[in-house]
Amino acid sequence: MKINRLLLFVPLMALASCFKEDEKIIPYDRGEKITAAIAMTQTYKYQVYYSLADSQVVSSNLKTGFDLLFSNDPGGSGIYLNTSNFSQAAATGKFNLDEVTAATGLNYTYDASSGNPDSLVFKNWFTFDGADTIWPGEVYVIDRGYDDLGALLGYRKIIFDSLSGNRYYFRFSNLNGSGLQSAVVEKTGQSNFLYFSFDEGLQLYPEPPKTAYDLLFTQYTTLLFTNEGEPYPYLVTGVLLNRFATQAYLDTTLAFDSITSEHIQDELFTSRPDLIGYDWKEVLGDVNTGNVYYEIRPENNYFLKDQQGFYYKLRFISFYNNAGEKGYPTFEFQRL
Repeated sequence: MKINRLLLFVPLMALASCFKEDEKIIPYDRGEKITAAIAMTQTYKYQVYYSLADSQVVSSNLKTGFDLLFSNDPGGSGIYLNTSNFSQAAATGKFNLDEVTAATGLNYTYDASSGNPDSLVFKNWFTFDGADTIWPGEVYVIDRGYDDLGALLGYRKIIFDSLSGNRYYFRFSNLNGSGLQSAVVEKTGQSNFLYFSFDEGLQLYPEPPKTAYDLLFTQYTTLLFTNEGEPYPYLVTGVLLNRFATQAYLDTTLAFDSITSEHIQDELFTSRPDLIGYDWKEVLGDVNTGNVYYEIRPENNYFLKDQQGFYYKLRFISFYNNAGEKGYPTFEFQRL
């Protein structure tokens, strides 16, 4: 029996055409290890935004340039303190600005550095009654904290009136009632937060677009613990993740130079803002006298994932500049 080789060849060709050609993966240049130094200065007066993809500082601003932050997300409603100034606030139980004239006798608290909305001082600035939003209009007293040289910034009393559409409405004054102002901040959608300064009486724009950076070098308030386990608020100097889409986790088991993409564990990544935080360094010396110095923890390796989906390894190598001045965190990183 003769086999028609032409008929056999045609079905085989047709079958082969059903298989999808292997997808080609375009290689990219992971680049060399990059070293960067951030100039916060000895008094930590600057907040500095850094992009890993561009390996450069995006922008910087004075940490004392604003007092309040408002969520800029389309559905967001959170209001935050500027914790880089060690700012704190207290609910008064009063609903008329004229009824509050003193800052004493109140229970002051801080915003948690974890970013948890349930740990904000102003978490109850509005409530819900079924489908209705209730704006209680409670008076809060804000202790604005300290500037970078330790000078007190003073107090303000404030009522948050409403969030209507894209606008937050509120009123504030000095404790004695002077300087009363009504203010509005309006969502733009470009940054994580909107910013407001009591001194300027204006909405400000210190943060770059949320798609433009990964890390914020800044002071911020967090809870530390005594030897007896008692929590207390403390002003620390460190790094916060961009809340928009930057993730990270800590590893202390690997040698930094040996880390490759094979070591990445996706299930460990978190978007908690203070994941990198401040304790990549430790304080040595006498904290009571201020005669201290900072030593880097070389075992702290950080895996990061940026908003484009690229992975990086990062570690800190110094907290000083070439002149021996503190406040210049220096780190090295490389794309994986």
